[in-house]
Amino acid sequence: MKKITVTAVVIVAFVLYAIFYQKSSSTAPVATGEGNDGAGTTNATVTSSKVQTNYKNGAYTGSAANAYYGTIQVKAVIQNGKISDVQFLQYPNDQEESIQVNQAAMPTLKQEAIQSQKADVDVVSGATQTSLAFRESLASALSQAK
Repeated sequence: MKKITVTAVVIVAFVLYAIFYQKSSSTAPVATGEGNDGAGTTNATVTSSKVQTNYKNGAYTGSAANAYYGTIQVKAVIQNGKISDVQFLQYPNDQEESIQVNQAAMPTLKQEAIQSQKADVDVVSGATQTSLAFRESLASALSQAK
C-alpha cells in the first residue's frame, strides 16, 4: 500500500511539472512579438524553417538541457549545408525507466530532425521531457551553424 501511495504521489508531481513546463514553454512564440492569435506564430515557423535549411558545414555541440531525470546534449553534424546526423552526447541512462524511454525516443527524434532540417521536432509520446530537452540542445547547436 505504501509503494502505491508513493508511486501515485510521484506520478502526480511529474504530471504537474510537465503541465507547468509546457505552459511556460508554449508562451515563447508570443514573446517574440508574433502576437497571440496563432496566425503570426504559424507564419514565423514556416518562414524560419525555410531560412534555416542552409547551415555551415561542421559539427556543432549544443548546450546541455535539463530533461528532468537527467541531461540531454546533442551534436549536430552538417554536410552540404544540411543536418546529416545528430549524435547524443549525454542522456539520462542511470535508471531503468530512463533507459527504456530514451532508447525508444532517441532514434525518432534524430530521424525527425534530419528529415525536417530543424530543431522544432514533434514531441515523442511518453518522452516529453526528453523531447523538449532534445529540441533545446539541437536548437543551440544549429544556432552555431548559421
